[in-house]
Order: sequence, then structure tokens, then C-alpha cells
Amino acid sequence: MANIRHNLTISTPLEQVYDAITSENGLRGWWTNEATAKPEVGHINHFRFGDDYFNKMKILKLNSPNEVRWECVDGDREWIGTHLSFELEEKEGNTFLKFSHLNWAEETEFYGFCNHHWGRFLDSLKSLCETGEGKPFIG
Repeated sequence: MANIRHNLTISTPLEQVYDAITSENGLRGWWTNEATAKPEVGHINHFRFGDDYFNKMKILKLNSPNEVRWECVDGDREWIGTHLSFELEEKEGNTFLKFSHLNWAEETEFYGFCNHHWGRFLDSLKSLCETGEGKPFIG
């Protein structure tokens, strides 16, 4: 199994980052503007990236404001069955984020592409939280 992991510090309070990764408006502000989401365990959030790509994430865990876990239930075949987690911890007034996209079958070319783009989108999350302006996918 292969895993993607990224860690970063965001200079805003925990609750603001948690809201950005759980609310529809937050997710639209940093990941894709074509998001339909509800912060409720068991709910399936829909994310579209233009006409050719989408994924559906089932919310497995919401532990406000410290942890969010999803499972990909539909989308690219390499994503289905993978798990995503956002672990948040307050450190000196900032938020330390540990992001993981776990249980990839193998390190394929697409895996490398996704690893790169997760880094880019997590920078977008940081920017949204710190400046009010993210850089989501615009469909």
C-alpha cells in the first residue's frame, strides 16, 4: 500500500481551518468550486473537477475541531476505497495540519500526480484560511 502525507502550519485558529475542510463554502474556497457538502457523519460529499473528473467522499468521522476522516466511495478507480484524514492541532496560536490520503494500491503515475496536486490544494487551504483567498479548481 502507498500513502500520501503532507504537514503544514496555518496561521489561523483551529476552528477556522476545521470549518474550511468541513463546510460546503470552505471546500469550494480551496479545493473545487463544484462541491456539494454537508458536515454530517455518513453524508456523501460530491466534488467535481470539470466534465471529466469527480469523486464522492463519505464522511466517516467529525471530531470538531481536531479531526476529519473521509472514505472515497466513487470516482477514479485508484481513489475508491482510499481514506483521507485531516488531523488538526493547535500549536502556539497556529493550526498544525497533518493530512493523509491512505491505502493506495500502489505508487502509479496517477498517484504521483495526485500527491503533487494535494500539496498544491493544501497550499490553497492555507491561503484561504490566512488571507481569505484560496486557489480552488474552477470548473
